[in-house]
Amino acid sequence: MWVGVVSLFPELIRGIATVGVLGRALRQGGLAIEVFNPRDHATDRHGTVDDRPYGGGPGMVMLAEPLLASIGEAKSKAPSAARVVCLSPQGKRLDQAGVERLAGQTSLVLVTGRYEGIDERVLQLAVDEEVSIGDYVLTGGELPAMVLIDAISRLLPGTLGNSESALSESHLDGLLEYPHYTRPETVAGLKVPPVLLSGDHAAVEKWRRAQALRRTWRRRPELLARRRLSDQDAALLEAELEGPDEETNDA
Repeated sequence: MWVGVVSLFPELIRGIATVGVLGRALRQGGLAIEVFNPRDHATDRHGTVDDRPYGGGPGMVMLAEPLLASIGEAKSKAPSAARVVCLSPQGKRLDQAGVERLAGQTSLVLVTGRYEGIDERVLQLAVDEEVSIGDYVLTGGELPAMVLIDAISRLLPGTLGNSESALSESHLDGLLEYPHYTRPETVAGLKVPPVLLSGDHAAVEKWRRAQALRRTWRRRPELLARRRLSDQDAALLEAELEGPDEETNDA
């Protein structure tokens, strides 16, 4: 996948993109990232990319011309027709289904805003959709863009060390993930659930499914409200809620 990022702060994008899962995806060639700076398309010698808003009010607004030129440059460099996504608190809330949909693209252009926002005409002329990572305010769109790229990169073939990791993570099945444990067996008096030490793989899978259901019910009940539970899942959840709460820190 090729991703072009329109940003006034290329160093933010490049710094995050060199480590962890993203770094592996870049090194393996499954992901390519290019950054396009609107300042390179400013029309004056000062590199101006913002101005006061029409109608008055606080802050500054990003100018349309440098942004449109940067988006156009990015689209011209894309190896295939690119979908243009603007990271904005006004966009549709990003979820795993949205990540999977965008991961199906071969080329993306991500537009990151700064200041009070960007000229509305950029959205009308050059943006295909707006995406939000949550209902809160950040200083710019670079971090949301990297959140989206990180989430997409995990779905690219060969990015994760274990291909099963992407299949069992939170939200892929609409549930939160089950609890994880590793050595030692006892930490500060808290023991690993015996089923995980039993060697019974069927019992382990059943326990993990039950824990995922219970954790979702306790922490994110709205996720369960959106889905129809199978008879098996409903029975697992009912049994789990009626039984003792072994995971004492799951509050």
